[in-house]
Amino acid sequence: MQPLVSIIMGSTSDLPIMAKAAELLDSFEIPFEIHALSAHRTPKEVEDFAKNAHGRGVKVIIAAAGMAAHLPGVIASMTSLPVIGVPIKASLDGVDALLAIVQMPPGIPVATVGINASLNSAILAVQILSQSDQQLQTKLQSYKEDLKKKIVAANAELSHIKYKFKTN
Repeated sequence: MQPLVSIIMGSTSDLPIMAKAAELLDSFEIPFEIHALSAHRTPKEVEDFAKNAHGRGVKVIIAAAGMAAHLPGVIASMTSLPVIGVPIKASLDGVDALLAIVQMPPGIPVATVGINASLNSAILAVQILSQSDQQLQTKLQSYKEDLKKKIVAANAELSHIKYKFKTN
């Protein structure tokens, strides 16, 4: 089985956050891989990964990093594959990582999700992949419909909560 998505994180300490992305990809039955690579500690390995990902069949890269958060941008500078950056809350409430990932120079885009929002990164990866896979598009539509149903059910439950001045 060849991975279609690569989940790359700067450190294995990011795994509890990135697990949500892995779980979603797994639930959609999308082959993926997970690696710990550091733009600062293992630059040669990052370069090898980025330059060879497309040739190995990878279609989307999700790259997570905290603090200086150079990993997504460095990867994006070395591949034409879409890169989705996940800023990790490691210091400064993750704002430092968010700004480092979102402020890329012209020509080196990184799609960026919210701080610690690995689930959204995986959903975005599924949306990208589903553009050329009708079966995946159907699964994605079903997933989104389930999200809608959860909110409708939650709203219905709110109608049973009573307060003296609540009007609905």
